[in-house]
Amino acid sequence: MRVDSNGKEVAEIKTTLGDLVIEFWDEVAPKTVENFKKLSQKGFFDGTAFHRIVKGFMIQGGDPLSKGDDPMAGTGGPGYTIPAEFSDRAHVRGVISMARSEDPNSAGSQFFICLADARFLDKKYTAFGQMIQGDEVLENIGNTPTVGGLGGEKSKPTTRVGVESVKIVTLESDSP
Repeated sequence: MRVDSNGKEVAEIKTTLGDLVIEFWDEVAPKTVENFKKLSQKGFFDGTAFHRIVKGFMIQGGDPLSKGDDPMAGTGGPGYTIPAEFSDRAHVRGVISMARSEDPNSAGSQFFICLADARFLDKKYTAFGQMIQGDEVLENIGNTPTVGGLGGEKSKPTTRVGVESVKIVTLESDSP
């Protein structure tokens, strides 16, 4: 993988529909980025699924309960929470952000990637990176048919969109 990156670390999210590459925003969400990298390096996300897909809004993953057919998928986490790190970064297509409950400091492992402009989430959710490759894959995941899930929201995928692995890799620079 070669892009002009000056050796920057990124996340390669391998899904059953293709790969997404996420560039981190260490400068605005350092604790969140560190947590995501730590979980990725431990293999925490491997075998999970995008358990919540809201067409035209976002895809959500990172729940260990989604590794199986647990009806409570969407409520799991790593067993701890991290503090919110709100910033001026806009929630637009391709931005990755932490999912949470009503408590701003309740994020743990669940994350979402925006399918469209979602600026109403700005300064309410911790945005910590931007997708730099995989837009067609994101579109295909976002178009997965859904049915009613937890709470009746039409967001439960009818076919599993698996996360095979999340790897932290260093991009090679094109600069001499």
